[in-house]
Amino acid sequence: MTNKKQNWKPATQLVHSGVLRSGFGETAEAIYLTQGYVYDTAEAAEARFKGEEPGFIYSRYANPTVDMFEKRMCALEGAEDARALASGMAAVTAAILCSLKAGDHIVAARALFGSCRWVVETLAPRYGIEATLVDGTQIENWEKAVQPNTKLFFLESPTNPTLEVVDIAAVAALANSIGAKLVVDNVFATPLQQKPLELGAHIVVYSATKHIDGQGRCLGGVILSDKEWIDENLHDYFRHTGPSLSPFNAWTLLKGLETLPLRVRQQTENAAKVADFLAGRPEVSRVIYPGRADHPQADIVKKQMKGGSTLICLDLKGGKKSAFAFENALDIILISNNLGDSKSLITHPATTTHKNLTDEARTELGIGDGTLRISLGLEDADDLLEDIEKALKAAG
Repeated sequence: MTNKKQNWKPATQLVHSGVLRSGFGETAEAIYLTQGYVYDTAEAAEARFKGEEPGFIYSRYANPTVDMFEKRMCALEGAEDARALASGMAAVTAAILCSLKAGDHIVAARALFGSCRWVVETLAPRYGIEATLVDGTQIENWEKAVQPNTKLFFLESPTNPTLEVVDIAAVAALANSIGAKLVVDNVFATPLQQKPLELGAHIVVYSATKHIDGQGRCLGGVILSDKEWIDENLHDYFRHTGPSLSPFNAWTLLKGLETLPLRVRQQTENAAKVADFLAGRPEVSRVIYPGRADHPQADIVKKQMKGGSTLICLDLKGGKKSAFAFENALDIILISNNLGDSKSLITHPATTTHKNLTDEARTELGIGDGTLRISLGLEDADDLLEDIEKALKAAG
């Protein structure tokens, strides 16, 4: 039994969309912890493998609990189809590799999470796929990088960790003009603050580990697109390489989606207050927050995002020594390289998430020794500000 299609708002979709109830009529979504499925007859098994009869075959391909998560994400994102994967990086890697072959060319914004850059710069070329990294904030850089064999564009917006914003609609239009596809990693914006498919992107990926779970419990990822692209590109890659999501993790992510609007709203409010506070402090040389008028791409933020962000990037004047002293003096905000959690988290990108980049590459991205990334949680804003003020004094 499934719920009827309704013209629901996002908060309602995130509680009710995609529910597949058994004959027991359970309220909470069921966890189908099964590897395989039983057929009444040999003929029924043959028909299901031929695609002539609907139903599940093997949980590496599809599973009822995972299917509910995929359908709920489709309802939220406005996508025709989706595949849930074991992690965010599994989603990024699958979205890129299933779209390309030896001899193809990918253009990517250089401001990427370290593992994403590794996939583009190191892994893809091993399979004969050329890659070019560009400053994604200027559309002319994308245009100059296009080659006759360019088949895919890839970007994050806002970016990790410096919160640059890329004009998704402009890059999507360029992709369309040359017959390429645009993949957008939408983790930092969340599906509530930004809709890449509405802006023209062809494929959207998420690390569901972040805001979608939102409580530090499990890993997960998801790829969303139109049904044709998933059937022709992702389906066989997914089926044969096996990056499938655990049914238990899918159930956990379903529970996370129910509270996503409440959490993102509070986290965004906290981030805005903290960003404004930090911008007025003498110890801080730079604050980047998409909700502020002084953001380098504030005009694009206003055009394509419905809200700010749950994250802040800042630079302390004292470099690494001050950054480490600041982190070590915090009581509420925890040192962790994760983000999107109900707990506020802080990391030093130069020595954690982006440590494998060269000094030159980090400088190019605006990641210095004093750069910190804060992911705001659900704590009381006044307590967070008090914690931060104490840490700033410790940082000198």
